[in-house]
Amino acid sequence: MGKRYNLWSFYLILVCLGLVAYSLYSNISNTWLIAPPNYILLLISAISFIFGIKGFKDNRNWQAKTRSWLTVILSFLLSIALFLVILLSLFASLLGANEHIETVHSPDGNYTIDFYRYDAGAAGSFGVRGELKGPLWFKKRIYYQDTVEQVEVEWDNNSTVSINNHILNLKKGDTYGY
Repeated sequence: MGKRYNLWSFYLILVCLGLVAYSLYSNISNTWLIAPPNYILLLISAISFIFGIKGFKDNRNWQAKTRSWLTVILSFLLSIALFLVILLSLFASLLGANEHIETVHSPDGNYTIDFYRYDAGAAGSFGVRGELKGPLWFKKRIYYQDTVEQVEVEWDNNSTVSINNHILNLKKGDTYGY
């Protein structure tokens, strides 16, 4: 049984690390964010840590021992990092750094855009960002404009939207502000 815990915990932490890396990449390059929310990644990392501890029972050879140690160390460090990210985002949202303005739907209901007002305080600027919602938790930032506090949205047709006089064709994947 320890052998199964050892392997599953190792594979689970590799998947979790891959999802965290993709989440970071998608936020930097503004592509579709398909990774689950951070709290789910924290849960996966914690489960991997528990399975890694149980995997220490598998001491058949040095590879199994090394895999157990590597899993426990990586899952522990990743859990701490994800916990700090969640704590920081919670703290920032309590200070009003991100405030939901409105949600708009396309005329046919195929597209949903959430608009948020952000304020970095003394460290940065303020503005508005729009996120296109996809299935499950998938989302993509499509609109980003500094020094604006309000958003005016008008749908030209089912897939073309005008946001603060900037035309975006969602079918083509247009974005503004990046």
